Amino acid sequence: MAIVLFSGALAGTLHGVANLVIVEPYLDTAIGIENQNLFASGEEEDTPAFWVEYDAYRDWQKGGQVLAGAILGTSMGGLFGIVYVLSRNALPRGSDLKKSFTLAAIMWLTIYIIPFLKYPANPPTVGDPETVVLRSILFLSFIALSGFGAVAFYQVYKRLQSKKIAAFVGYGIFIAIVFALMPPNPDEVTAPMDLVNGFRAMSVVAVSVFWVSIAVIFGGLWHKFRPDAENSDINN
Repeated sequence: MAIVLFSGALAGTLHGVANLVIVEPYLDTAIGIENQNLFASGEEEDTPAFWVEYDAYRDWQKGGQVLAGAILGTSMGGLFGIVYVLSRNALPRGSDLKKSFTLAAIMWLTIYIIPFLKYPANPPTVGDPETVVLRSILFLSFIALSGFGAVAFYQVYKRLQSKKIAAFVGYGIFIAIVFALMPPNPDEVTAPMDLVNGFRAMSVVAVSVFWVSIAVIFGGLWHKFRPDAENSDINN
């Protein structure tokens, strides 16, 4: 438990720092465009009072970025640790670091990259506030389908005596069907595409920092302390 919690918290902290450094500048630009639209529509007034309140809010958001990353990382680290313990013997032979990287790559692909390809992240200027609940449901549903699909085909993989590649092909067909049947993002992208694409690219980098970090930290700590060996000694 200590390895799982520490690995997740540290990897999440690094993710939060990455967000602060490479994603926040795009958020500042996007929110700046949103503010100008509010001024143009008359919903807000370009006054010193507005900017004082805005700066205080953004400072609060940025200040909590690293803490939020640590909290989220601890949660994801718990999931990673559970999956690692249950699937360790089925992962490719080699060091715990190799196994940890393999699992991190699988989880990065199935619960982040594949859903991201269907519903890519957008900066604040993109999206109708009235559709935020629908968009969240669609994204989380895709994550659940992709994740549980991977678990199901992992069970198929374990039961196959030969031609285990069929499990990977099966998952590919399954996720392609899900990809085609899930409804598209309901919002039109109206923000400058260089801003949107830059935000999306940096979001992928920041999330990838988390998965690489947890693979290195968790795998290294597991190799050093070998909790699986301790459990085997207790059982014997």
